[in-house]
Amino acid sequence: MKVSFKRHNLYLLFIAAWLFFLCGGGTKALALSIEEERKMGEQFFLQISNTFQLVEDDFANTYINDLGEYLLSSLETRPFPFRFYIINENDLNAFAGPGGHIFFFTGLIEVMEDVDELAAVMAHEIAHVSARHLAERMEQNTKMQLATLAGLLLGALVGGEARGAIMTGSMAAVMQKQLAYSRDDERQADQLGYKYMSAAGFDPSAMILTLKKIQKGQMMHPNQIPAYLLTHPGGAERMANYDTMMSGDKPIQEKGETQKFRHFYPIFKTILRAKYMESSDAERTFKRELAKDPDSIWAHFGLGIVLRKRREYQAAVDHFHEALRRRPQSLFILRNLAEAYQMMGREDEAIALLSEALRLDPGDRSSLFLLALSYQNIEAYREAIPIYERLTSMAPVKNEVFYNLGISYGRMNRLAQAHYNFGIYFKKEGKIGKARFHFEKAKELSKDDPALGERIEKAQRDLIKESKPL
Repeated sequence: MKVSFKRHNLYLLFIAAWLFFLCGGGTKALALSIEEERKMGEQFFLQISNTFQLVEDDFANTYINDLGEYLLSSLETRPFPFRFYIINENDLNAFAGPGGHIFFFTGLIEVMEDVDELAAVMAHEIAHVSARHLAERMEQNTKMQLATLAGLLLGALVGGEARGAIMTGSMAAVMQKQLAYSRDDERQADQLGYKYMSAAGFDPSAMILTLKKIQKGQMMHPNQIPAYLLTHPGGAERMANYDTMMSGDKPIQEKGETQKFRHFYPIFKTILRAKYMESSDAERTFKRELAKDPDSIWAHFGLGIVLRKRREYQAAVDHFHEALRRRPQSLFILRNLAEAYQMMGREDEAIALLSEALRLDPGDRSSLFLLALSYQNIEAYREAIPIYERLTSMAPVKNEVFYNLGISYGRMNRLAQAHYNFGIYFKKEGKIGKARFHFEKAKELSKDDPALGERIEKAQRDLIKESKPL
């Protein structure tokens, strides 16, 4: 079984991060405080993002984080600020890493038919974090070699081929015994997850469907199931536990917010299929849907995205128009059709469609970015700059916003602002030398603008602070 050199480096780097944060140079006992786990979580996320392809679509990331925040609303206390991510991998996996970073694989989302199934897994992983099960497992293993402990935990969470790089034979047995959540942990996570789902108005029985799908995946693709899932209480036992919990409760009352997530789930899943599934597989999937239902809005929409990605722009436009004809007031269809026109160099049509999209949602970041880009493409920098500036205050901000703002200011001969924004862009990209150069040029050119000079000095101070080794 082959594992990429890049992924192998993840283990080495992650082990080093754990050694640093958990042993404090070899002077501290292995006990995780909230602050230690938070710092570990930052390192964990950094290495995950450097090794795996994370989904970068604005709508998909907003959807999964909004869903997470909604499920979190019934928590009395939060040990960490939670963040939710999607990893573009075909495995049936989801896991809660250190410090409240929770990850879902596209392969698991693909087999989920509705948002209740996604909410069931999400609520379960939130429960592991809120109950601090990971910290407890670490605290109970202070006698294990730190490097072994770190590597095994990472392998347990990631699973699949990544697990195979470091976990074979006796090492896997040690992991099963020492690092896996206990059956009591899993039962508690199921109970808390059930509570979070019920409070949010989702159907907890969806977890039973998800468990069946994971079991089926385990039989068909045993190497894709991470070890920590294999140590969960048996499917039959967990299904019986869910039946027991549901038998004593009143029917779940669906809420308006729940309905909103249910309404947008088909769009969420279509976007993930179209952008992150293998292109030919996605095309076949959408064409099968159209064979069953020629009026399927989201099959036309998905095919449009697939074809646009393959630069078959006119065919993509045709499918977007078919979808728009059936759903004329859809922000998502308008925006994606506009992007196809933009790629064809038909900026006037793109601007008209994006203006219509922004009438539906004036705060849609993706539409604002595309509109600014269209103005930039036709050299209408006076129109582009205010939009880019607005986007800099709408978190999360794409790095490209600062880059294009720098270009636009440069074309207007406003060089101090141009260098300042290039500095921010390169700082966010981790290119410290280039960031330092542009901040210095910006400071040199901003002598007649004290307010900008103060911003540049603050950016320089932040750069020095952030570039210091931990």
